[in-house]
Amino acid sequence: MFIPEAIRAGGRPFVSVELLPPRSEAEQEGFWLAVEAVKAVRPLFAAVTCGAGGRGAVGTAETAGILAREHGLTVMPHLTCVHEEPSGLPARLEALQGAGIRNVLAVRGDFPTGETARPGGFAHASDLVARVRRLAPDIAVGVAAYPDGHPDSRSLVDDIAFLKFKLDQGADFAVTQLFFDNRRYFDMVDRLAATGCHKPVIPSVLPVRGLGQIKRVAALCDAPVPGKILAAMEAAHAKNGDQGVRRLGVSLAAAQVEELLRHGAPGVHLYPFNRADLCLEVVERAGLLP
Repeated sequence: MFIPEAIRAGGRPFVSVELLPPRSEAEQEGFWLAVEAVKAVRPLFAAVTCGAGGRGAVGTAETAGILAREHGLTVMPHLTCVHEEPSGLPARLEALQGAGIRNVLAVRGDFPTGETARPGGFAHASDLVARVRRLAPDIAVGVAAYPDGHPDSRSLVDDIAFLKFKLDQGADFAVTQLFFDNRRYFDMVDRLAATGCHKPVIPSVLPVRGLGQIKRVAALCDAPVPGKILAAMEAAHAKNGDQGVRRLGVSLAAAQVEELLRHGAPGVHLYPFNRADLCLEVVERAGLLP
């Protein structure tokens, strides 16, 4: 199923999830148990990240194919400028289509320190979007959006211009980086609409499991954590350790989801990090279980 069509056809807010291909044999069992668990929320789609454990696009494509073929999920594997060579892209897209995959997320990815692109490769997500659109017009293309601004952007104004440019290259929708302040999301959507672009922008929410996790993930994703939230997490940890942080994380994520949907977000994209329990609790508390 094409994700844009599914969004338009849906009669209620949806949930989608982000899955990381297992990095080793030891992670296989836990990963597939998490997949079975998240199927209970009937996700509109499952995004499959690229590059886990250095496996890159191969692990992504393999995992996405199994999720689609054996688990009946609509999948959206990541394509990155880092892993995709222009010469190999036609074969990559043909293989995905042959596996019944009709959606991709085109992102730049993280180049090694000091590099901005492979020689002759894609430098920007917009380049990748344009090439995918020309080669495979019947694949739905998503792109990344950054409510807090991309770390390379000089300003939020520039960031909106870059997002609109990616969408204008032929992308059908956007999925945000995780964020903690809903005002940033709604401001981004309003700024994008002011440019005349009304394509769907799906907000991403992280249910926080532990104090160390929120600090690592926020640093990795360049997602600033509001001081009030971080202080509350640290207080919960001081009182009850990571179990206290976990309870607070579920409560904050459920409240964030409820506010996003109440004010018009089409759905929410959740990060289980291959452990489904927190996401299931958030979905239940937000009243989104099917």
